[in-house]
Amino acid sequence: MYCAVARALEVLGERWTLLVVRELLTGPKRYADLYAGLPGIATNMLAERLRSLHNAGVVTQRTLPPPAASTVYELTERGRALRPVLLALGAWGLPLLGAPRDGEQFRLAWLMIALDGGYDPAGAAQPVTLALHVGDEVLTVRAHGAEHTVSEGCPSRPDLVLRADPDTFLAWATGQLTDEQALSAGMTVTHGVHGLRRVRRMYPSRASASGPDAE
Repeated sequence: MYCAVARALEVLGERWTLLVVRELLTGPKRYADLYAGLPGIATNMLAERLRSLHNAGVVTQRTLPPPAASTVYELTERGRALRPVLLALGAWGLPLLGAPRDGEQFRLAWLMIALDGGYDPAGAAQPVTLALHVGDEVLTVRAHGAEHTVSEGCPSRPDLVLRADPDTFLAWATGQLTDEQALSAGMTVTHGVHGLRRVRRMYPSRASASGPDAE
C-alpha cells in the first residue's frame, strides 16, 4: 500500500513501540529506566523495540561521560518529531481514562503527556514555572504562550508548587474533583485555589468538574 500512514505504522504500529517513544519524551534514559517505566513488557521485547526504532532512525544511544559512564537511549530529531503525535493521542485518550483498573500503575509523566496535548497557550500569557510533586515523582513544567515543556526533576525557583498524592492529582486532572475538592483532599498549591485555577487554565481539557474561573 503506497500510503504515508501505512509506512508510519510499519515503524510505529507494533505493540509497545509508541510507549517506548513516550518514555523518551522527557529525556534520555538507561535501559533499566525504560524497563521500569513500561510495566508488563518483557526484556527481550524492549530490546527488540529499541533495535527497530534505532534502525528506523527514531532512537539513538550514547554513553554518558564519567562518572556516570552509563549508556542511555534518546530520541533523534526524527524521533522528537513524534512529540505532537503522542500529545494528540494523549489528549484524545484522556476522556477514556476514568478510574484506574485493578492492577494498573500510574506515573505522573504519563498523565502529563495527556495534559500537555490539551495545553492552552492563552492560559500562560505570562511565563510560569510549575513544580509538580505527586507521590514520589517530581516534574518541572515551563510555559509561556506557545512554549510548553515538561521535564523530570525540580526547578530551582518555581513560580508555583503543587503537591498531591497520586489518587488526588489523578482525580483532579481527569475532572473527577473540583479545585476546592482537591484542596480539601490534601492537595496544596502556592496561592491556594487561585494558584490551582492558574494551573487549570493551562489545561482546559480537564476542567469539566472545576466550575468557574472567578478569582
